[in-house]
Amino acid sequence: MGAGIIELDLHGLNCEQAKTKIDRTIAAADGSVYMIRLIHGYHGGTQILNMIRDEYSYGRSPKVVRLQNGVNPGVTELVLREF
Repeated sequence: MGAGIIELDLHGLNCEQAKTKIDRTIAAADGSVYMIRLIHGYHGGTQILNMIRDEYSYGRSPKVVRLQNGVNPGVTELVLREF
């Protein structure tokens, strides 16, 4: 799985389903992928956003270097390596 940036739409998923989808994408990402853009939305609550922050920030996932905000509050980006 390659192409620089992978976008995952997490709308309609619960936290467990979203985490499973994110984990599978991280595991499948090859060296050409430097970012996974998570589209979780923000009008329906912050449960998935909070789960992303809890599970993938502060070195909790060995492949994720850092989190960054996306272009709007409904997007969070997992940086796997610096571009």
